[in-house]
Amino acid sequence: MDGSELLSITSKSRYALSALIELHRLGDGGPVPVAELARRGQIPLQFLEQLLATLRRAGVLRSQRGVKGGYSFARSATEVTVLEVVELLDGPLGAQARGVFADAARAATAVLRDCTVAEAAEREARVEGQAMYFI
Repeated sequence: MDGSELLSITSKSRYALSALIELHRLGDGGPVPVAELARRGQIPLQFLEQLLATLRRAGVLRSQRGVKGGYSFARSATEVTVLEVVELLDGPLGAQARGVFADAARAATAVLRDCTVAEAAEREARVEGQAMYFI
């Protein structure tokens, strides 16, 4: 094993976090259609539908069908950690890691456990704000 798969966080987690950040930014205005989340996050629609269905089954999201349907948080974005999203979609981080890779997995796990979706949204907004400031 070369170690790369031991700490793998795939595009599934990255896309899902992006969609959750968008969902958080849109606030409590009711369910958000998956197509809107896909458009805002530039995520392939069918791929995002699969990811959000996984998060719904895990109790992170709830869905509503119909004309005013879409997704909303089942739990507050201040309670859902990035680690939870990663492990739901990519499995346990560093589960097979040994030696220095186990150390790296523990460090990454701690960082992701300490960051909620709401905090990730705030961080992203700060970075975007800084980028806009310098333009």
